[in-house]
Amino acid sequence: MRHRVKGRKLGRTASHRNALMRSLCTALLKHKRIKTTEAKAKEARGFIEKLITKSRKNDLQAVRHVMSIINDREVVKEFSGEIIPKIGERPGGYTRVIKLGSRPGDAAAMAILELVDYNDIANQKAEERKEKREQRAQEKTAEKQEKEAPVEEATLVSESNEKLPKV
Repeated sequence: MRHRVKGRKLGRTASHRNALMRSLCTALLKHKRIKTTEAKAKEARGFIEKLITKSRKNDLQAVRHVMSIINDREVVKEFSGEIIPKIGERPGGYTRVIKLGSRPGDAAAMAILELVDYNDIANQKAEERKEKREQRAQEKTAEKQEKEAPVEEATLVSESNEKLPKV
């Protein structure tokens, strides 16, 4: 029985699990949304929310704590400069887990883990991709129409009854 047993082991040792959570956390802060398994997303959600809550104080200890978990300096700068001011006023619930269904290869339950106030960035990127796809499709249809355009038959201007000399 798992009474009062907190967390998921994810089939890993403690050090491997810690490294996994750190890398998921870094990827989430870098890209604002990640696609992973449902169990990893739910576990990483608690990890990242604790990190955001601690870093809301914005003192030296909080910065050092964030630096100890996230090893990418650019991500830490973006985290303290953009992310914390944008979502720091919320009382909690900084992330969202969206279930996607099962993965075709091994039927693992997949999910998207995203920062709550940053879903407009992902939607904007999706819109740009959709516009590019539509533009390419229009170009292809235009090329097909050019290739399939009927060739105009030559019209006979005048027909003369003159006899041609025999050669």
